[in-house]
This record gives sequence, C-alpha cells and structure tokens, in this order.
Amino acid sequence: MTDPWVALEPGADPVERVRVLRRAHEAFTQGGAVARPVRSVVADSWRRSAKAGVGPEGTARVELTDGDLGSYRAEHPLARVMPLVRELLGTFAADGEHLLAVCDAQGRLLWVEGHPATRRRADGMNFVPGARWAESEVGTNAPGTAVAVGRPVQVFAAEHFIRQVQPWTCAAAPVHDPRTGRVLGAIDITGGDRLAHPHSLGFVQAVARAAESQLALLAPPGAPADALELTALGRDEAQLLVAGRKVRLSRRHSEILVLLARHPEGLSGDELLCALYEDESVTPVTLRAELARLRRLLGPGLLGSRPYRLMVPVESDVAVVERRLETGAVTAAATAYAGPLLPGSQAPAVARLRHRLAEGLRTALIARRDPDLLADWAHTPWGEEDLDVWRALAAVRPTAAVRARLRELETELRAGGRRRPRHGPRATSLQPSDS
Repeated sequence: MTDPWVALEPGADPVERVRVLRRAHEAFTQGGAVARPVRSVVADSWRRSAKAGVGPEGTARVELTDGDLGSYRAEHPLARVMPLVRELLGTFAADGEHLLAVCDAQGRLLWVEGHPATRRRADGMNFVPGARWAESEVGTNAPGTAVAVGRPVQVFAAEHFIRQVQPWTCAAAPVHDPRTGRVLGAIDITGGDRLAHPHSLGFVQAVARAAESQLALLAPPGAPADALELTALGRDEAQLLVAGRKVRLSRRHSEILVLLARHPEGLSGDELLCALYEDESVTPVTLRAELARLRRLLGPGLLGSRPYRLMVPVESDVAVVERRLETGAVTAAATAYAGPLLPGSQAPAVARLRHRLAEGLRTALIARRDPDLLADWAHTPWGEEDLDVWRALAAVRPTAAVRARLRELETELRAGGRRRPRHGPRATSLQPSDS
C-alpha cells in the first residue's frame, strides 16, 4: 500500500479485501494480534479502540438533542463555513447517494445531510446529528479517527471496529483553526463501496482546506481578528490566547482578566480593589503595580485605564457556559464546564461568580434528570460529595454502586459531616494546561 491513509489502491479487488479484513477483525476482537494486511493507521486505531473498552457490538450514543444541539451548532466555529461545505460536497453526496457529515473535535456529529434513503439507513446505527462518533466511543471510523490523529483518513468496510458500521465506507479530513492550529472538527463523506477510491479522500481533504482558508478570512462574529480568548475554568492559573500566542497568567492576573472580561465597560481602581482583596489594608499602589505588570505582559494597546478595561473583545469559557445555560442548552453547558472557576482564588468577586456559575449548572442538571450528565458531575472532584446530585442520580439510575455511595453520604450527613458541593479552593486537583 503506497499511501496508508487510503483504503484501496486502484485495481484492488474490494470483495477480496472485505473478506481479508473480516477475518483479521474477527481474530483481533477475539484477542489475537492485528494481521499484516490491515493498514497501520487502522491497526493503531483498533488498538486504541480496544484499549478504550469499545466492543464490536457497540453503538453510538446521542449526546446532543433538540435545543442543546441547535444552540451548540450555532456557536460552533464550523457553522460559519457550512454554506461553503454544502456548496462543495452537497451535490456530490446527494447524487452519489452518500452522506455529508461534520463533527466537532470530540467526534460529535453536528450536521448529517445527503440522500434521504441513505440517511434513513444511517439512522439505524445512530449516524445522526448529536451522536458521538469519537474513536473512544465507537472505535475506528473516519470522522472519529480523523480528529483523533489530526490527519485525513479513509475507512473501508470491515476496517470499522463496530460490526454494524462495516457495510459502510467513509473518508474524513480534520479542519484546523487557522490561528491556533487546534482541531475544530472534521468533514466526512459516508456511503457505500464506491467511496473506496483515493479520489474520495483527496476530495474531502480539499474541502477541509477550503474551509480553513475561509475561516482565516473571517474574524470572529462581531469581533476583530485580535480578540482575546480566556480559559479560566478548572484551573488556578488562567490561559489567555492573544495574537495567536498562549499566555499563562499568574493567579492575580487571572482574577483581574476574569473580572475585566465580565465588565467591558471597565472598572475603577476602587471597584477592582474591592473585587479582588478581602484585606482592606491593601493599597491602591499594590493594585496599580499588578496592573502595570499585566499591561507589559499583554503588550501595547490591550489594557486601558480610567477606568481599567480591555481594549479588544474577550471570549471566555465562563461566558460560553453562561450563554448555554441561559438558552437552556444544558448538555452543551456541561460539556464546556471544565471545573470551578479559578478554584484557588479567594478574591470576593471571583468567589461569588464561581459559586453562581456552579450552582446554576448543577441546578440545571438536577432538573434535567439526565443520568449520564448527573453521573459525569457526580464523579468529578467537585461533585463527588454533592448529596443533591447523588440523590437525583439514584432516582434515575439506581444501580448498586450509586445507591451505596448515596447511603454513605447520607450516613456521614446524619453523623454531622458536611456534604455540600465544593466550588472553592479544594474543588479540583486539575493543574494548569497549555492545551
């Protein structure tokens, strides 16, 4: 095979190839090694799939539905290039009885479009908008594997890890953020054996590159290209993306940026002083020194004064969670919530915001009564002692393990222990990350 990313070379016999792959797949899923005829990219994916606990009889889970899906899609960066993707791939998919699909970086399908009869067939394996097709969930498949390895890839027939997907062939290419290089998702074409051709992979790769080129020409909606991106959930030291450069902020600078991001109109020195310091003995001189250091770190023209304010728009993960909660997109909000806001911060205004955000989300989760969302929260460092969430989880998923954990928490509560959700300094052990 001259190109390991292409499923079949021109002239190859697809029927014989399917026969060989099925034997190899059967041997591997019964505990054997990967046979030599299996391409290296597929063999590596099979191993990752098995390590993730994926079984050959599994199926995809639908994670986003209705309002959650609509809200999440509307906010996703790839929504801005969907007209271009449809223009380039839509007719090809419809005429060839294929499907055009676009997923996010977690392998969740956001759009699935194409021939109506093919869509009805695909519904049977949950290849539908909102379903998660990450490699760690359903094993080897083109969109999930493409975002896992960051490369265009074609998956043919029995190369798929899940048996119910093996009648299909797909080709997908990741789409990268042209500013940061991170994977935003993937563009996929799915159908029958006619897609098992090098041209299919080249075509979808060209569409992905065209989408990246268009993204490079488009500034974020309503914001200049030099807008800031602030990540502060689940980490004590926030990360700022400015002019394509990642900056890890000190704890105090993290607090200042979080507050200024929430107040685009600006804050006076006295307002910032009250928001940041419990100790009234801290002087304005101390705050001015911190702001001077922050101004040097950010570079010229980004931090204004009188009042103190950021001179360009800021998008923060805090604002994303808040917007999704406001629109009722609970699943999407939970997905974006990486943990309590600056959990080690004692700044009064930050502590209030941290508590309000966490309480708003956990209240929405309890009201939603989705067992998967409740379980995800209950098994985090900030939710492991959240009695209300464990009670809600026991009501919708009364497994032995859940009931045992609930009894343990209730026993400790009767004994005088406090079992309140922790949103403060001990809420998480997550460390700052550059990713």
